[in-house]
Amino acid sequence: MGHPDQVLPQTIRPLLPERKLAGPIYTIGGRGKPNLDGHQTLLSWTEMLSRAPKGSVTIMQPNDSTMAHMGELSSETMTLRGVRGFIVDGGCRDSEFIRKIGFRVWCRYFTPIDVVGRWEAETFGEPITIGGVRICTGDYVLADFDGVVIIPGEIAEEVTARVEAVLCTENLVRKAILEGVDPKEAYLKYGKF
Repeated sequence: MGHPDQVLPQTIRPLLPERKLAGPIYTIGGRGKPNLDGHQTLLSWTEMLSRAPKGSVTIMQPNDSTMAHMGELSSETMTLRGVRGFIVDGGCRDSEFIRKIGFRVWCRYFTPIDVVGRWEAETFGEPITIGGVRICTGDYVLADFDGVVIIPGEIAEEVTARVEAVLCTENLVRKAILEGVDPKEAYLKYGKF
């Protein structure tokens, strides 16, 4: 549909492999900075938590590979505020607690290093890029154990309709094969596999 590269890097993995995540995206951008005031970084962080809309999936480009960008209190706050999940091109900590409460997090690595005095959010709701994929607030995300797919907002409805049609056809192929039809014949009949 004119958007061939919409999958985030394979290194972004789910904390809860058995859970799936889907919904409208809200973007956050930020960066690490040396010698920040701890109070200012926490104000920036709590502002980020306050701005994440209910029903959204927050996706963050932290421009950092050294610290955790999601932890226990933040996950609990987002859960209570109705945020569906959090995807970050960065790190996570307090993973056991996050798993226990069932908050859906996708991240690249784990570390106990905190953002306090080291990192701050700079942009809220503005476009970000992760692994060459441009992500905008209002786009949609589908994430599971296989990976994270970004669907541009302007084609989300059409993508949904096409995917539903493909699933119906694949179910016909599956049924035919289970009934003993040769896989090649099933493919030739339905045009999908």
